Amino acid sequence: MTATSPRLKHEVKDLGLAALGRQRIEWAGREMPVLKQIRDRFAIEKPFAGLRLVACAHITTETAHLAIALKAGGADALLIASNPLSTQDDVAASLVADHQIPVFAQKGEDNETYNRHVQIALDHRPNIIVDDGSDVVAALIQHRQHQIADLIGSTEETTTGIVRLRAMFKDGVLTFPAVNVNDADTKHFFDNRYGTGQSTLDGIIRATNILLAGKNIVVVGYGWCGKGTALRARGMGANVIVTEIDPIKAIEAVMDGFRVLPMAKAASEGDIFITVTGNKHVIRGEHFDVMKDGAIVCNSGHFDLELDLKYLAAQAKEVKDVRPFTEEYKLKNGKSVVVLGQGRLINLAAAEGHPSAVMDMSFANQALACEYLVKNKGKLEPGLHSIPVEVDQEIARLKLQAIGITIDSLTADQIEYINSWTSGT
Repeated sequence: MTATSPRLKHEVKDLGLAALGRQRIEWAGREMPVLKQIRDRFAIEKPFAGLRLVACAHITTETAHLAIALKAGGADALLIASNPLSTQDDVAASLVADHQIPVFAQKGEDNETYNRHVQIALDHRPNIIVDDGSDVVAALIQHRQHQIADLIGSTEETTTGIVRLRAMFKDGVLTFPAVNVNDADTKHFFDNRYGTGQSTLDGIIRATNILLAGKNIVVVGYGWCGKGTALRARGMGANVIVTEIDPIKAIEAVMDGFRVLPMAKAASEGDIFITVTGNKHVIRGEHFDVMKDGAIVCNSGHFDLELDLKYLAAQAKEVKDVRPFTEEYKLKNGKSVVVLGQGRLINLAAAEGHPSAVMDMSFANQALACEYLVKNKGKLEPGLHSIPVEVDQEIARLKLQAIGITIDSLTADQIEYINSWTSGT
């Protein structure tokens, strides 16, 4: 159902869910002290006054706090979902009803609706784009070249989105600055490793209610998301197998105590498969063909194309729902493969996404990246820009302060020593 209002355009499932969404947003805020401090400063300084901002993100309780902070800073903000299954409908309702932020997102929306929402976002004529997978930026470049003149810049916090932005820059079509939030230390060290690690297993357990101890879990990709997933799976008693294409990451996985196999071999051994690569068809037909009967497959990367689901569907005699977010493909070879969350991000499709404590730092980076673009309007060259080191460190300092942890600082003598080449042993 689409909710409408003469005063505020939006498309959410049901505004009647707003009270529940408000309660959940408030609960998440307990674990997001850094973003709160930034929001309070934004409310005074209004860095985004007079600017139109579009955020394409997972509409969760944590994203709500980012949106509220950006609006507090004066932004005319509009939100759309970055994934059809990641929207929390009660949160979307609360953002509209309680904060007067236009939201165009419904859990389970089809691809046509999703693409229409991307066009609605561009109709807002954004000066800043907060992207999650680079869909809005890609649509702007492909279909709305005339609007690039309105743009100060964009921010991106997914590995998939950064890969796409680099390809855009290589092709000469990224003609404006984009801030690489994904590679900030206070983002990927914590969000990717601890957030993805915990929330991925949470999604699998909620979808299946299976015991992980003793299972062979194949983690496809050993980047920061893969490291976190493998670490948490081992902590739950699973036997973890890692597949990789990068020899350095592969040897790191070996030295971290995991088995490393090519997917051709891991496919026949795994009970549960988790993809976290950001690449296409890392589990393909030849892998599905040799899997155990009842093997469970899911994805925690940004797009569902990590799994070749078209091949799987073509090989299926029957596809049926066996639990919420759990589909069983009965194959012509007599075996079955279970796919979770339609191959979309399982931690958001079947669970609630990353814990608020890690998203506090990720969204602090997003908020400060937006401010950085505004402060440096006209000064930044087209292409990708890293979060300044001092911003990254300030976020970490605020987080430590909020959780009551103090650290040491260098003495004057130590500062002199590390800046001198004449002092030796």
